[in-house]
Amino acid sequence: MNVDIVVPVRNEERDLEPSVRRLVAYLRDSFPFSARITIADNGSTDGTWVIASLLESNFPEVRAVRMELPGRGRALREIWSRSEADVLAYMDVDLSTDLNALLPLVAPLLSGHSDLAIGTRLARGSRVVRGPKREMISRCYNMLLRTSLGAGFSDAQCGFKAIRREPAKALLPLTEDTGQA
Repeated sequence: MNVDIVVPVRNEERDLEPSVRRLVAYLRDSFPFSARITIADNGSTDGTWVIASLLESNFPEVRAVRMELPGRGRALREIWSRSEADVLAYMDVDLSTDLNALLPLVAPLLSGHSDLAIGTRLARGSRVVRGPKREMISRCYNMLLRTSLGAGFSDAQCGFKAIRREPAKALLPLTEDTGQA
């Protein structure tokens, strides 16, 4: 398998099914590589796990994994540590990034040209709909990262990232997730 796309969820019973159905359709119709969708239910207390299980039984390219403790980082570390895919990716369940951006995100990793890809909603030409308060907070946070840490990326909070398996296997044991978000 070329790409394992993790969709971390917690109490997302409303958005999960339509988003995964849309992602499955995109992968079947428009994505030229083999891919699996892994729904990582991390601590849901609503009907999310039931929906994830039904999606897994209805679509061969969907897998559902349940973890009792919440945390996106914890979920990604758990799934990515066990995956044998060439490229490990994740996207937010709301599919806020256009699915047509998936191929440009993972292609440089699959070709070996890059090890890591970070999506951004702040590039020229990006069409993002969010309130002024959220926009201001996001831009200030990203400016703080760039100025204080010298970060070379523009949107740390974008839920659209990918990494090649080899660098991930080296980095994941070094990470810690002590938060609940």
